[in-house]
Amino acid sequence: MTNHLLRSNAPISDAAWRLLDEEAQERLTPALAARKLVDFSGPHGWDHSATNLGRIEPLASAPCDGVSGLQRRVLPLVEVRADFEVARAELRDADRGAADADLEGLDKAAHQIAVAENIAVFHGWQGAIAGIDEASPHKQVKLGDITDKYPGLVAGAVERLLCSGITGPYGLALGREQYRRVVETAEHGGYPLLDHLGKILEGPIVWAPGVKGAVVVSLRGGDFLFESGQDLSIGYDSHDAEVVRLYLEESFSFRVATPEAGVALKP
Repeated sequence: MTNHLLRSNAPISDAAWRLLDEEAQERLTPALAARKLVDFSGPHGWDHSATNLGRIEPLASAPCDGVSGLQRRVLPLVEVRADFEVARAELRDADRGAADADLEGLDKAAHQIAVAENIAVFHGWQGAIAGIDEASPHKQVKLGDITDKYPGLVAGAVERLLCSGITGPYGLALGREQYRRVVETAEHGGYPLLDHLGKILEGPIVWAPGVKGAVVVSLRGGDFLFESGQDLSIGYDSHDAEVVRLYLEESFSFRVATPEAGVALKP
């Protein structure tokens, strides 16, 4: 159910809503790096509030003598929201057929919420989510700025995973600066560094805005679990004569089932 988004209350035509949704999808898809590398479950709906951990903890007291109590443990979902505005004049122009509507506010909000999701999954969210790198027991090796060393460092991370009994294929999340260096670099003999890393990993290399350095993860499945309540959606907040105030919103949980299945490389 998406009634809580109040989209029907917005002074926005069906065609303009389609434009906004398509623009959001276009901006979000390349930036949502975590979803390309971890298991995704859902969406389960806005009213889905917690992830079952399958564990219990004893209660300190009981209602009466002769009984004991246990409490089920769950992981609450977090809600993430990024607000933005769209000029009503731009929406009217879009309805007239303008192909260059100014949706800068939406573009910025989409980038911000994608970065927030990536940071939460790979680095954690204090008090809410334990990220892959903080859960990993492996020593964090410095990636550095010399791209010629990247293959050896990534191969070393893969070896640490193999030594822990973690099979592949493997994926690599690269921060913005590290990704740029990789795609721009050709090794001695003109062989693209991106291809070399891909052969080591036998899996994808993903542009991950928000990630600091890089994270190598196993793609065998079952190690990293992203559970979506409401998937990313645009909702309506308010409007006046000039602008419509909207927001991008999602709810999700993330848990690391196998801490040994990820290796962080510091920037």
